[in-house]
Amino acid sequence: MVCALVGELALERADPLSGRKPVLAGEPLTDRQIECALWTARGKTDWEISRILGISKLTVSQHQKMIRERYDVSSRTALAMRALFEGHFSFCDIFRSRSR
Repeated sequence: MVCALVGELALERADPLSGRKPVLAGEPLTDRQIECALWTARGKTDWEISRILGISKLTVSQHQKMIRERYDVSSRTALAMRALFEGHFSFCDIFRSRSR
């Protein structure tokens, strides 16, 4: 997981050189979307996140879909990296309370 995160961060830093469009400006992520992104970064499945947050699996999936669209990414790892890069949480946050 850490290697994937480091790889995504390296790609993020290389993006300006590639001519890829930047992250869209617009509505900020909601607190719930940030929670979903954090638990995704911690390696939890949509079902596990739904149990932890007390919401439906469909709601978690919808939150993640909206985050992926906002950041123009397609993978869970890229979703987590973008949220990390945007400062929604830190590496310390990811590795804190993983066993929950």
